[in-house]
Amino acid sequence: MIMINRRKFLQSVSACISFFVLRNSEVNASLITRYELIASKSLHKFAYNLPASNLWLYNNVCPGPILTARKGEILEVLFTNNLEQPSTIHWHGIRNINGMDGVPELTQPAIEPGDSFTYRFPVNDSGTFWYHAHFKAWEQVARGLYGALIVTEQEDELNEQDILIIADDWKFTDDYQIDVDSFGNLHDWSHGGRFGTGLTINGESELIKIPIPTNGQLRLRFINTANARILQFQLQEKQPFHVISLDGAPCDPFDQDIITLSPGQRMDVIINDISDLCTLYEVSTGKFFEAAKIVPKISFKQKIFKFTYSTPRYPMPSLDNAKVIDIHMQGGAMGNLASAVFEGNERSLRDLAMNESKLWAFNGKIGGYDHTLAEVSLGETVILRIWNDTSWEHSMHLHGHHFWVQSREFNESQKVVLRDTYLMKAGEKNDLVFIADNPGLWLFHCHMLEHHAAGMGGVISIS
Repeated sequence: MIMINRRKFLQSVSACISFFVLRNSEVNASLITRYELIASKSLHKFAYNLPASNLWLYNNVCPGPILTARKGEILEVLFTNNLEQPSTIHWHGIRNINGMDGVPELTQPAIEPGDSFTYRFPVNDSGTFWYHAHFKAWEQVARGLYGALIVTEQEDELNEQDILIIADDWKFTDDYQIDVDSFGNLHDWSHGGRFGTGLTINGESELIKIPIPTNGQLRLRFINTANARILQFQLQEKQPFHVISLDGAPCDPFDQDIITLSPGQRMDVIINDISDLCTLYEVSTGKFFEAAKIVPKISFKQKIFKFTYSTPRYPMPSLDNAKVIDIHMQGGAMGNLASAVFEGNERSLRDLAMNESKLWAFNGKIGGYDHTLAEVSLGETVILRIWNDTSWEHSMHLHGHHFWVQSREFNESQKVVLRDTYLMKAGEKNDLVFIADNPGLWLFHCHMLEHHAAGMGGVISIS
């Protein structure tokens, strides 16, 4: 087993921090960006005419505070857990120090109720990222424990033409409280995951108004924080989105009439002509749901701002001598998995579902933090050769790295793009390619959070 105990964790973190401090012993204090996050039970009104909902939030706001830093800075976040259960924070998309990645039992012990922990790591890539709870994420994220992390280039800063769209899919009761009775529902866990009953944009369920300048370009930063729902967005009259970044990684720009984001994914788009913008729709259900109203903001000091475009961070690596890791994904409803190995014993899927709430497997084994998919040498090129042999789509996320993939997410065309979360269609076979340049124990799992909890996850060890 590779689950880490507290003593080993402290030793490993001490080594990481010592190495980090040695390399940064002369870092100016101005390069350290500090925040404090407190997780607690909170009340939040999704609309002025609705009753307050009981949520779990960071700093009593929904979504959590927007954290910003510049590329090359050190982010330091003091996290205090005022919940009644343990928690951790994962920094989704950050190529992080392993001990700061926030995966309980793997990279750190869970932070117990009443305790605090300081996350401290460099942010070496600019882009749109996010942070969220990673202990019982299928419950804690669904209750509201997440927020945006935006890293800018040294010379850039956020402005009024840089708009954040944090979209979530909440499952409410009739009185707008979190539907706690549905947590752990085996139907959800064995099918597409926990779908909600209400869409929110930036923590609001009523139609929000986004004020924008009357001319110049506009950047929209989309983040899908839903447990399981795949979201789609479209502008009125299919005005095109000009896609410039996927999961915080710059891409060769391309146009899309409708953009799709699976859970955990982010996408930055440019709108070149904002003079006729009016409505942003969410269209994943086949209906046009008004997600946001875009309204002009008149300012006498308005500047016409144009965004600069970045090129992909690094080229697709050579596949000569690459290490291939085969991952056969099975399980779930209408699947072909009759039995799987769990804790060393092979058991029927029915037994595992009814007694362990386990329904998904990698290579015939129920996944978890004790399931090692492969051991990789530092610097190797790795191919995750994946077969989604299930009846469901899966949003596959690799911690600590970005990977190249020949994506089938954009209409009929296939694009080779750099991502950290990829939506695999049912029956799809594809390769995720990355350079194992970040040492540690890194989780690879489905970001349909119920699928992960029910067995769709494993660990890649890089040393």
